[in-house]
Amino acid sequence: MCRELPGNLCSFISSRGFAVHVLPTVTLPRANADGSPHAQWLEAPRELDAQQTACIVQRERPDWLVFDHYALDARTEAESARFAKRCMVIDDLADRAHACDLLLDQNFYYDAATRYRGLVAPACRQLLGPEFALLRPEFAAHRLGRESRMGHVSRALVFFGAGDVGGGTSLTLEALARLANRKFSVDVVIGVNCRNRDVILNRAAQLPEVQCHEFVDNFAAMMAASDLYIGAAGTTTWERCCIGLPSLVIAVAKNQEVAIRDLALAGTVRLLGTIGDVTAATLTEAIRSAVQNPAALALESRRAMALVDGLGASRCAAALHEIIGETT
Repeated sequence: MCRELPGNLCSFISSRGFAVHVLPTVTLPRANADGSPHAQWLEAPRELDAQQTACIVQRERPDWLVFDHYALDARTEAESARFAKRCMVIDDLADRAHACDLLLDQNFYYDAATRYRGLVAPACRQLLGPEFALLRPEFAAHRLGRESRMGHVSRALVFFGAGDVGGGTSLTLEALARLANRKFSVDVVIGVNCRNRDVILNRAAQLPEVQCHEFVDNFAAMMAASDLYIGAAGTTTWERCCIGLPSLVIAVAKNQEVAIRDLALAGTVRLLGTIGDVTAATLTEAIRSAVQNPAALALESRRAMALVDGLGASRCAAALHEIIGETT
């Protein structure tokens, strides 16, 4: 169930053979002060959104209803889940209550065991940590037979999300231009609708051994062929960990910085800061330092691979089957 907001993936989901229930466009004033810390992200009054969702759930009567939305909390979950056998929530903020049978937070936190204390019922099963990271099968496939990397950089991968939020790709190209005697090639991945597309393509064309890719369907293979990642923190974190790709990351949203903080403290990735605070000069120095210290990159690769084996989706699926089996 999706609302057709800018950047929605309704058509993409449909193209993969899944039914998509599009929630009607809302023209009423939004209710932002309803107690939810992220109500403005819903783009609809919470009560109306809950009603629209419940109507679809009542008609479909699913075994599992899965919520993945920062603006939704226990109120909507409880109202809609009346018509489903079980309810699952995907979250990583731990800043609001949930009414669910299963909660997934695939991020790495030192206080993972207590983050949702008081936010879910005692009977709620919690799947916590990167061992439950939802990755496509190709990442586990590229991991097979692979040892952690030796740390020598001959190829780098740059990716700041399909929309290049915050202009991180241009910032990185500027940083690379400042890097004297660069001895590694660079692959830059951008989305087909990237707002900075022309600027990025022009800058990349002026740099030696830099190639732009506007559409890729082999991201796992590109990661596997790279020795260093420069880009947004985001959900690709666990993909990179699975195949042991050392990373210099910049948070392009505040919640990314929170989610990646403990991982950086564990020495698995290098968090350079939040977009807007990182300059081309500091990024250049971070790249230079990483390339000149292959032993450190190799250690980060080993730590990353120890966290994620790529089988998290199977573990989550097993939990879904197990819990639903208790009610049949």
